[in-house]
Amino acid sequence: MGAEFRFIDLFAGIGGMRLGLESAGGMCVFTSEWNKWSRQTYAANFPDEAPIAGDITEIDAAQIPDHDLLVAGFPCQPFSIAGVSKKNSLGTPHGFACRTQGTLFFDVARIIQEKRPAAFLLENVRNLERHDKGRTLQVILQTLEEDLGYHVCYRILDAKPFVPQHRERIFIVGFREERGFSWSDLQLPDKTAQRPVLRSILHSEDGTERPEEPYTSGDLALIGSRYTLSDHLWRYLQNYAEKHRAKGNGFGFGLVGPTDTARTLSARYHKDGSEILIDQPGRNPRRLTPRECARLMGFPDTFQIPVSDTQAYRQFGNSVAVPVIAVIAALLRDRLQTAVPLKPAPPGKKTQLLLLD
Repeated sequence: MGAEFRFIDLFAGIGGMRLGLESAGGMCVFTSEWNKWSRQTYAANFPDEAPIAGDITEIDAAQIPDHDLLVAGFPCQPFSIAGVSKKNSLGTPHGFACRTQGTLFFDVARIIQEKRPAAFLLENVRNLERHDKGRTLQVILQTLEEDLGYHVCYRILDAKPFVPQHRERIFIVGFREERGFSWSDLQLPDKTAQRPVLRSILHSEDGTERPEEPYTSGDLALIGSRYTLSDHLWRYLQNYAEKHRAKGNGFGFGLVGPTDTARTLSARYHKDGSEILIDQPGRNPRRLTPRECARLMGFPDTFQIPVSDTQAYRQFGNSVAVPVIAVIAALLRDRLQTAVPLKPAPPGKKTQLLLLD
């Protein structure tokens, strides 16, 4: 059975977007990721014959394979909103080439302009909505809607209904032609259903799961002592939290147990693990293991982690919650299957979209 849609994976990280899209029948035809450690993890889990492309700023958009869906978790950068009249007087480009040049969003926009996919899915931190007093999102939406001509809508989603973690992200969807896409059609878990808790992702330590060195070992698959905080670090975190409590601030560590929901896992988790510390009665708390971080993000236990703990923490902290992408992908797939004939390409275009079969 052939793929239901073809997609390209930009700013791919370790492949969280790809896993969610493949679960909905998508086939990845191009990948770009610049970080060498993320590329190592991605390649270990998606051994494609085609190499992973590197720096997106050096990629010729015309050489990217035709695709139905473009996905990108691009970094958030500030934009300079300059007047078109001033640019005209200087003889320099205007439109998105003026407003977004020098940001990585520019490279997403130029690929969309060149390839004209049927749809795109962009992901970013929730703060994008408020970044630079809302001007950053304003430029992004203006570029996608006015300059590129897509029907665009966005929504902030929390991964908490899917994984035991409070993790809000903004998702921006655009269609080249109107397809009746609505975020209200998203199939979210029933609000009355029991939400997942940390017990579901923690190592059991009772022999019911196989040991995985260096995270767990022995017949009971006990968690390695390296993940328990040292007396020095635990004392430092408690003193730090107390100092901020005295000032009326809310800064401090997040101590949680099996029935709790965690804070957002971040890329800085490798530093001290303070945002998610697992309570160990009678002992100092511990960090999550990288495998538990993978589970917290919705990755299956078959997902390989070939890098150091430090790199793994960074990678999962930067990733997407896979189950959230999966439900978005299912909705996108259904709308992509209502494809209409491609309109004639603008003058000078060399490529056209490869429509769904």
